[in-house]
Order: sequence, then C-alpha cells, then structure tokens
Amino acid sequence: MSLTIALAAVLAIAAIAGWLGFSRAGRLRGTTRLHSLPIYHAAYAAMWAALPALLFLAVWSPVQSHFVDQAVLASPEGRTLPAFDMQRESIMSEAREIAGGERDSGFNPESPALVPRFTEAEARFATIGGGIAILLALAAAVFSLRRASPQFRARTGVERWLMALLIAASLIAILTTLGILLSLMFESLRFFKLVPVSEFLFGTQWSPQMALRPDQAGSSGAFGSIPLFWGTVFIGAIIAMIVAIPLGLMSAIYLTQYAHPRVRTWMKPMLEILAGIPTVVYGYFAALTVAPHVRDFGIAIGISSASSESALAAGLVMGIMIIPFISSMADDSIAAVPQAMRDGSLAMGATKSETIRKVVLPAALPGVVGGVLLAVSRAIGETMIVVMAAGLAANMTANPFASVTTVTTQIVQLLTGDQEFDSAKTLAAFALGLALFLITLVLNLIALTVVRRYREAYE
Repeated sequence: MSLTIALAAVLAIAAIAGWLGFSRAGRLRGTTRLHSLPIYHAAYAAMWAALPALLFLAVWSPVQSHFVDQAVLASPEGRTLPAFDMQRESIMSEAREIAGGERDSGFNPESPALVPRFTEAEARFATIGGGIAILLALAAAVFSLRRASPQFRARTGVERWLMALLIAASLIAILTTLGILLSLMFESLRFFKLVPVSEFLFGTQWSPQMALRPDQAGSSGAFGSIPLFWGTVFIGAIIAMIVAIPLGLMSAIYLTQYAHPRVRTWMKPMLEILAGIPTVVYGYFAALTVAPHVRDFGIAIGISSASSESALAAGLVMGIMIIPFISSMADDSIAAVPQAMRDGSLAMGATKSETIRKVVLPAALPGVVGGVLLAVSRAIGETMIVVMAAGLAANMTANPFASVTTVTTQIVQLLTGDQEFDSAKTLAAFALGLALFLITLVLNLIALTVVRRYREAYE
C-alpha cells in the first residue's frame, strides 16, 4: 500500500465520519435541542478523523526515506557498498531513481542489485505508515462520533481546530523567515572567518575569483562589496525610481481623479499587465531594444565610453516593470480617501488640482509610501534584467552609460555551477544575501515609521 492510497483512505474515512456525525446530530435534533447545529457535528467528526492522520502522514513521508535507506544498507547487497560516503550515496541515489521509475539504468554496476531491496523496503514502510494513518483516522473518528450529544459544544471544537490551523499557518511563515535568516547567518559567519568584516563592508574592489595556486594572479581575491551595493542602489533605487515613481503616481492620479469610468475600466487592467510579464522578457527587451538606443544616445552626446551594457538601460526597463506596484497601491490609497475631505476642500474654494496636491495626496501618503517601498524591494531583488542589460562588471561609477552589476546578480554568479562550499568565493554569496536582507529590513522600518506618523495625523 502506497502513501497515496493511505491518503485517499484517510480522506474517505473523514468524509464518512462527517456524514455519520451529521446524521446522528440530525436524529438528536428531532428529539431535543442541540447546543450546536448538525453541520458543526459533521465538521468536528471530519476534522478529528482527517487532521491527526494527515499530520502523521506529513511527518512519516520524509522519515520513511531514512528508514528505507537504513534497511537497504543493512541488507547483504548494501553491506558490500564502498565505505566512501560520496560514492556510496551516488550508488544509492541511482538505485532509488531506478526503483522509482525515474531512469532505466545507472552508471554504477552496483545499482541494479539494490533496486529490489529499495522496492521491497519502500513497499514495507509505506504499508506500515499507511496502516498507522488509517488506524489513527478510524480511532479518531470513533472518538469524535461517541462525543455527539445534545450538550456537546461541537461548534467550539471546530473553532479550536480552525484556530490551531490559523496559528500553524502563521508559524510556517515566521519559521520560514527565521530559517532563512539563520542559514544566512551561519554561512556568513564562516565567510567572515576567511575574510575580515571591514574588507567586506568597506572594500572597493570586488574580484572573488580565488586561484588554485599561490603563484596565480589574484590568488588572494578581493571581496569589497561597496561596488555591488552601489550598483544595486544606482540601478534599482535611483534610475528605476526616477522612472517609476512619477509615472506610477501620475497614472494613479489620472485613473482615480480624472479618467472616465469606462476609460479606467480598460486602462487599469492594461497597466497591471506589466506586473505579470516574466522578467526574462524584460531582460530581452532591455538587451535587444533599449540598450542599443541608450548606447547610440550616449555616443551622440559625446560620451565615447558608452557601453552596450549600461546601468541606464537596465534602470529604465526596471522602472517600467515596477510601475504597477506603485500605481496600484497609490490608486487604492487615493480611492480610499474619504469623499468628505475632497468636498470640504472644494467648498473652501480650492481647485481640483490643489485639492489633489494638498488634501488627497497627503491623506493617501501611507499607501503611496508602501507602494514605493514594495517597488524598491522588487527592484533591488531583480536579477535577469541586470544580467542581460547591465553586465557583470563591478564598477563603482556614477556614469549611467557604464556597465555595472548588482548584489543579486553576483549571488547568482557565485552559486552557479559546481562550487566548493568551503571556499570564500561561494560563502561570499551568503554574506551578500545577509547584507541585502538587513538593508531591506531597514527600509521596512523607515517606511513603517513614516506611515505611522502620517496615519496618526489623519486619524
């Protein structure tokens, strides 16, 4: 019996338990007054039958693979495998994939002998796990059905289950964020044991290529991150924001204050389509269409060093990409401003443009700031546009026609291909990720402070 069959059986038991709970409560309702409606008795029985068993299956699924590996290694064929961990893991992985039907054969001659052992062990442990889950579902269903009575508070039990599910969903998000932070911190600490923190934070040279021999050029490497963060700020927070903030804010003002409802019905969805275009398409557009024109413009105005890969080309396209983030949130915030504030301003003799500038926009500022923050976060995390239009050179320059790179682009470069996770070159990616995480956190705190201050002024 596979875990899929066990899952289907658990769901079937839950459905039957729910139907029995509903029927039993319905019969009781005909003779006496119930504390909870029959639908709550049905939901209570179904939840008790399903959730504990499903939780067990979720825990058993990853544990089962460990038990299977141990059973295969304990078999006569498994005891003959090489003692070297990497070679043994390669053989086990091939045998596991052949047994699962993912491939027909492997490169290691020992793999075919392990396939029957894997098949047998997986079937055995799947039967054990599935049987336990089914028995657990049956026991929980019987327990929940026996509790059905006129005085039983089924609605309270259902609400507790739902509260537990909501808390679990919240904890998943929190624990995921904590896990990401801890993984970045641990790997970053390993990096800072090899490279001084001062060099990473204040160095102006970035060349993480570590040589294999001391006599090779650049054997010491250079891990100054300032050029990378300057490129990130230059492209994502300066050029892109110069394009996105005015266009996004003005489009939101037009759509909410001036556009005819029929025009708004068509234009708003068309504007938000920009947010759904894949970033690789923006990258192609930046590299093949925008970058050549930017280079030709730079040469035309006398900048001979204008490159076909430039910060200006990437920033322009990135600004177009994030217009919907600013426009949508500004649109919602402006539309949420009470009509009484507009009417009061107009009644005092202010024009429509003055009302927008001095009343509507200040009142909608928290939402506008939130949209700008979201856009900045989206921009500094962009990779494909920078790779295809801005290049990979870590230059610290204010020339928008020069090639620069960003933090996310370098993280991709450092972790692409076969890498040694004990080298400073690879560990530098985690240090860059941690620094970018902290920068984003600071931006969020600043935005929350601004929003709180202005929100208190208008409450």
